[in-house]
Amino acid sequence: MEFGIAIATAGDSWKLAQRAEDLGFSHAWFYDTQMIVADPFVAMGAAAVKTTKIRLGSGVLVPSNRIAPVAAVSFATLNQMAPGRIDIGLGTGFSARRAMGLGAMKMKDMEEYIRVLRALLDEETIDTVIEGASRKIRFLNPEIGLINTQDEISIHLSAYGPKTQAMVARLETGWITFIAGVAGALKELHAMEEAWEAAGRAKTDLYSTAFTAGCVLRNGETYDSPRVIGAAGPRAAVMLHRAADERLMKLPNASPYPEHLRTEMEGYIALAETFEPADAQYLMNHRGHFVFVKPEEAKFVTAELVRHATFTAPPQELKQRIESLRDGGYSQLTFAITPGHEDAIEDWGNLIKAF
Repeated sequence: MEFGIAIATAGDSWKLAQRAEDLGFSHAWFYDTQMIVADPFVAMGAAAVKTTKIRLGSGVLVPSNRIAPVAAVSFATLNQMAPGRIDIGLGTGFSARRAMGLGAMKMKDMEEYIRVLRALLDEETIDTVIEGASRKIRFLNPEIGLINTQDEISIHLSAYGPKTQAMVARLETGWITFIAGVAGALKELHAMEEAWEAAGRAKTDLYSTAFTAGCVLRNGETYDSPRVIGAAGPRAAVMLHRAADERLMKLPNASPYPEHLRTEMEGYIALAETFEPADAQYLMNHRGHFVFVKPEEAKFVTAELVRHATFTAPPQELKQRIESLRDGGYSQLTFAITPGHEDAIEDWGNLIKAF
């Protein structure tokens, strides 16, 4: 099993990527949520020249943010800076789109985007629709060395439901999911493997990456200590944001809450219904999304919510979880690092030494 970190992108994210490389992590993934964090391509460019081994990827890019030719040349440029170390992580959109009041993009548009990316990086001439009309496009002079289309750039697709998992299998990409507990993670992997094999592919060829977020508890530390809430609380709060989106915007909730968390969820939803401006409540709902716990929601980010929604536990329990994920077949486990809690990478780094 390989291990990565996920970075809330900032202008100096190269420092975290560099430290991750020193600690033995194989991958660094950079968020692409333009209303919440910094630009991933700028940050990945800096990381490319400050590291030598670690792979650098978008975690995950939402195609509606950039047209495919622009994304393709950006990744090919990074590949020139860090040959053979670039990954393309893609998703239909949660954080990046909901922070602008939008739902997920259409799957057929995602599939077309991947087709164009692959064709351009393979130096093909292709037809694609640009501004309402079909156009032939290709990289015109890749051979002069300004970009790198020779070293492979792998594509990984974030997929949670059966339709997107079937697309992963059909297009033969890597697979990304987000997990909190082992049982659910293994169930998801089993479903992905079934879709993969149904497409006629060997199970051993599936590269599966589980993203998670949480905190390594210290002796006697509680699930609602200030340190834990700072490091793991933003991930727990995502459940609140999803529940509010379902009520306020009628958007689907991929993480329905269990009955024992009803008090936290309903309390936050009632608060979110008062957010201003009334015609754009998503702005306050997604403020701090996955990067900090905003003061208004702090009382709803309880110890039980953290326990349920995050990868938070004492070291020995976390090691057992990682063993189960590895033995269950996951290729990579990636830990999200919360802004202001960058020292958590040391805790995760100490854990992975056993593997």
